[in-house]
Amino acid sequence: MKPVLMVVVTLVAAFGAITWWALESGGVAVIETRTPKGTVRSTHVWYTEPTKELWLEAGTPENGWFQDIQQNPVLTFRANRRSARYVARPVDDPSGHSRIRSLIREKYGFRDRWVGLVVDTSRSVAVRLLPAEE
Repeated sequence: MKPVLMVVVTLVAAFGAITWWALESGGVAVIETRTPKGTVRSTHVWYTEPTKELWLEAGTPENGWFQDIQQNPVLTFRANRRSARYVARPVDDPSGHSRIRSLIREKYGFRDRWVGLVVDTSRSVAVRLLPAEE
């Protein structure tokens, strides 16, 4: 029984390590949004930059940061030594979902497929970031 338990623990640990690697190993930004109570929420997100535009994917409409931008669309985006304020504009229709899924799949490849084993992105929402007017 003990060898079986060791194998199970090893497999669970390996799955967790690969999932962490898939989510955090590169191409990750940190966004800061404001909750309805006014506190700052920091969230690690994947992003794409087709034709120099920034796009994010909210895995589901219930994601905390996505709920935040419904009330206050201004956020701070940090990645690759860049930090700037943006206005988030959700594209809540099937074409936005198809576009962001395609862009994320193209950029993250195997990592996106791996995360797809544990996260259902069938209801994800594309979010376009526009530079905030100061």
